[in-house]
This record gives sequence, C-alpha cells and structure tokens, in this order.
Amino acid sequence: MTKKVNDKPYELCMTICFAFFLICVLSMTGNSQAISASDEVTRIQKSYEKIKDLKAGFSQQSFLKDLKRTDTYKGELFIKKPQKMKISYKTENPTDIYISNNSVVIYQKKEKQAYRSSFDSGTYGQTPIVLLSGLGKMQEEFSITEKNGKLLLKPKKPMGSILSIELETSDGVFPIKSLTIYDSASNKITITLRDVKINTGIEDSFFVPSLPKGVTMMEHNP
Repeated sequence: MTKKVNDKPYELCMTICFAFFLICVLSMTGNSQAISASDEVTRIQKSYEKIKDLKAGFSQQSFLKDLKRTDTYKGELFIKKPQKMKISYKTENPTDIYISNNSVVIYQKKEKQAYRSSFDSGTYGQTPIVLLSGLGKMQEEFSITEKNGKLLLKPKKPMGSILSIELETSDGVFPIKSLTIYDSASNKITITLRDVKINTGIEDSFFVPSLPKGVTMMEHNP
C-alpha cells in the first residue's frame, strides 16, 4: 500500500490479526478432541459454536519498544462468520477498516480518502495475518499452556514476528476478554473487549463500505 494508515500500520495489522483470530475460532468445527489442550480451551470451543456474529467496543494499548512509548486507541469491532469484519477506530483521524473474504477497504474519514486491496500476506507485509486465519486446527498451530490464569499460545512454526499470544478468558457471553501479542522486537499489543453482544443479526450489507461523495478511492493490487 502506497500510504500508511494513521502512520500506524503495525498496530492496525495486529488489530486485524486479533479480529481474524476471533473469526477463525468462530469458524472452528465441533471436534472438541482437536482443541482439548485444557478444560478452558474446550469451554471456549463450546461457546464459539453458538456464535454467528458479534459486536463489541475495544481498547488497544500498543507498547513500541524502539520508540519507548505506549499508544492507546479505542474503537468498535464487528464480526460475522465466516470472514466478514468492520473495525472502526475512534481517534483524531477516525478510520474504518472493512474486510470481506479476500478484500479490504481502509477509509480515512478526515482525509476523505480510501484504499482498496486484496487481503493477503502482501497487503500489510505481515505473515501472521494469513497464518492466524488457519486457526481451525488450533493445537496443530500452537502449543497451549496455562500461565497465571491465562492461556498462552506459542506458534509451533515461525509466524512472522509473533512469539506468543496470551488470552484472558471471560465467563460472560463471550469467552475471550482480551488478547496480548508479543513479538520478536519486544513490542506488546493488548486488545481488550467490552460491551460484547452476540447473535444480533448483523446484515451482510453492514460490511460493504458506503463512502460519501468526494472520497477518493485508491486501488492497490499487490
């Protein structure tokens, strides 16, 4: 992509990884033996089987070691099985990200411009996006252990810059409260969900960008 979104491509990429993580666990089959690493993983599986769509607010805390700073963002996340999502960042430069199957549109409202591209490993230059979309066989991709009451997922094979993913579970309507990604550069990104609502009947049309007049659409084909 010729222009960075909010000049924060890494943070956006990790948020999309998080959303794809949720989407793909939502799409898992009902074979509980495939993810029987712990009773907690089995509980999460059973909860996900009942979910068709979800919407939630989220906060994102990004610690960037090289810059020695922590950035905080807030927004809304909408997901529908099997592979539709919308991520809305509520910042000084509000940005909406639409992903439907293999297409992604990033709309920067303040700048009145949007970018459309295919959604694959080259779109953001981050291998984890594609690999995280294959979490239907969770135990095959990760070693799963419990640490301080959380689930720690470590990739069995190289997964871009990701070293581990830490899940904080919830007893609410949605079994995951937060997700923390640790990478090889000692960066840390935590995304926490709030006000989660499931199976509200989100229409497919909600995930189709409706851009106002005057917005410049730029096409990018990797």
